[in-house]
Amino acid sequence: MRFEREIMLIGDEAAERLRASRVALFGVGGVGGAAAEALARGGVGNIDLIDNDTVSVTNINRQLCALESTVGLPKARVVADRLRDINPDISVCALEIFFMPDTELDFSRYDYVIDAVDTVTAKIEIAVRAAAAGVPVISCMGTGNKLDPSAFVVEDLAGTSVCPLARVMRRELKQRGIEHMKVVYSKEEPIKPSAVSDGRKAVPASISFVPPVAGFIAAGEAIRDIIGIKRR
Repeated sequence: MRFEREIMLIGDEAAERLRASRVALFGVGGVGGAAAEALARGGVGNIDLIDNDTVSVTNINRQLCALESTVGLPKARVVADRLRDINPDISVCALEIFFMPDTELDFSRYDYVIDAVDTVTAKIEIAVRAAAAGVPVISCMGTGNKLDPSAFVVEDLAGTSVCPLARVMRRELKQRGIEHMKVVYSKEEPIKPSAVSDGRKAVPASISFVPPVAGFIAAGEAIRDIIGIKRR
């Protein structure tokens, strides 16, 4: 049976709860792609993937969806096909949209929201909409310019330090009346990357073994919260 080993660990009732749950995953890149994988292999039965980006050759070093054969294809569609291959019974919807404040999306239909996008405006809106709908959310902070995957922790946003993105999120969400939110963030000080040699706009540097760890942690928190397992 596909989820036999998991059922041995969490029991039939929890497994059924996961099968019936619906999770919204915003962003399916280095962090979100790993989260999607863990959700599907963890038995979550309904997943909406929200991402309008296409696979680039520069994604290959760290994103599960990025292969030579998928360059140029929509990430959400590639990941959705992969999840259906993992579990043919899963209901997965690829929403190829760039989520922003004017995007129409009903958050109340979800049991859980995972934010794995890197656009601050979108991250803020996800947090605000989830709070308004009363839906639990976990937001992934910055994973670029990092080399230590063991430095990730789960923390309330109010208790974060070091991470520049978390600092911005604390300030912006406080102005909107939100001071507490579960996040995954790294306690590692950001490393200053070397300059891009071809003159392109500076982007965060990244490596294969860091972003996926944040995604797996976020998915683990979502799964445990859905089935009611408290963190130790």
